[in-house]
Amino acid sequence: MASDSESFDLSILGLSPVEGKRLELEAELGEFEFAGEPYRPEPQPCPVVVDVTRMNNGGWSLKLAFETTMRGTCMRCLGPAERTIAVEVREVDQVDGGEELDSPYINGTEVALNQWAHDSLALALPTQVICRPQCLGLCPRCGIDLNADPGHEHEADKDPRWSKLDELKFD
Repeated sequence: MASDSESFDLSILGLSPVEGKRLELEAELGEFEFAGEPYRPEPQPCPVVVDVTRMNNGGWSLKLAFETTMRGTCMRCLGPAERTIAVEVREVDQVDGGEELDSPYINGTEVALNQWAHDSLALALPTQVICRPQCLGLCPRCGIDLNADPGHEHEADKDPRWSKLDELKFD
């Protein structure tokens, strides 16, 4: 999990209300684990772009964008897998002005950038990290990689309740 102790202080930007700035920073995305297998986003640290806007009421509007490649084990065939994932998310932290919008990643002028990037990537991840969209996976009976042998088949098991039929002789 990404460290939430790494933060960025927005006050050093000196932004006036309705003023904005684009920042090119780096964030540690941490590692992920699915079904006991580790998955690592690369590169680490990951270059990120943060667009910061100071709002009229003193709050903040932020946009985070980055692209990373998730590497790990294919969830179908257990071979190596990698998937490029683009992330673009927004956060608003506004405490006055009728409607309260409170970002869990912004505390005053501090932004927990690593945690925000890690959580955003977690939400953008596909349900399965696979080596390719057409991955055939493993044979459920013997475990052979069906990508290496796509024509692999087993003779169907016969139901033992019908075994007496094999003894019938037709003359």
